[in-house]
Amino acid sequence: MKRLLLILFILLFALQANAQQDPQYTQYMYTMNTINPAYAGSTESLSIGALFRSQWVGLDGGPETFTFNVHAPVGERVGLGLSVIADQIGPVKETNTYVDFSYTIPVGAVSQFAFGIKGGFTSHDIGIGESQITVMDSGDPFFSSAINETTPNIGAGIYFYNPQKYYVSVSIPNILNGVHLDANGTKIGSEREHFFAAAGYVFDLSENFKLKPHTLVKYAVDAPISYDINANLFMYDMVELGIGYRLDDSFSGMINFKVFDNLRIGYAYDAIRSDLDIVTNSSHEVFINFDISLSSKISRSPRYF
Repeated sequence: MKRLLLILFILLFALQANAQQDPQYTQYMYTMNTINPAYAGSTESLSIGALFRSQWVGLDGGPETFTFNVHAPVGERVGLGLSVIADQIGPVKETNTYVDFSYTIPVGAVSQFAFGIKGGFTSHDIGIGESQITVMDSGDPFFSSAINETTPNIGAGIYFYNPQKYYVSVSIPNILNGVHLDANGTKIGSEREHFFAAAGYVFDLSENFKLKPHTLVKYAVDAPISYDINANLFMYDMVELGIGYRLDDSFSGMINFKVFDNLRIGYAYDAIRSDLDIVTNSSHEVFINFDISLSSKISRSPRYF
């Protein structure tokens, strides 16, 4: 069984090395600056968010992701942000820490066009010595000590939006092809570019009901294109219900509450429909977003993105 688990972890690790590597989110519309630095500062407030995702529940060593992000406008056109993504699959831990910078140009009366860059580091660690790996060859020099590598990376993105109506986001959060581990000339866990494109729109169904369709397209070099399609119904400016589909992976259900004007909490459930459904049937995701107003205005325009 231990050997089987080790083989499974290696396969998962290899899958990340050759396909989609970056964590995926069902509620990506509420953690946008983790994938696009141009989103930083797009609110009138100091925005703080946290998200936890448990993927493939029931699969021993399945991915778990914790995300923390904070961003705010600095002056009229500049935004700054910080994002930390801690991702673990079995004994493999990856932590991404980035600083975001954006610059916004007004387009018309309400719409804005922002471009941004991010820079930071990725730390990659395999839990040797923590009883997480059973090594079949105890004399293998590759596993003789802890494996921990830190590599730099940069990213960029653009964000075009009207906060009451729509948004379009295009980004590459990791541009550099870093190699986390190099085992005797064999690259393991090399970082590949990921491209993200997202869009959303608000349809006013009535005074108290708004329909918010979203889509996210993901592409990693040497991997198939994947996409998410979601539709959220926002009711009475308080409760949001949503459904979604991820290509060849899952169907999703979402709910979030606007507890106060500056506090939103949400939950998403993914029903697995891929080949993994023989060992797992669900993924779970929770988030919380909190805003601290930086504006001296008495009233602020409603915001849906």
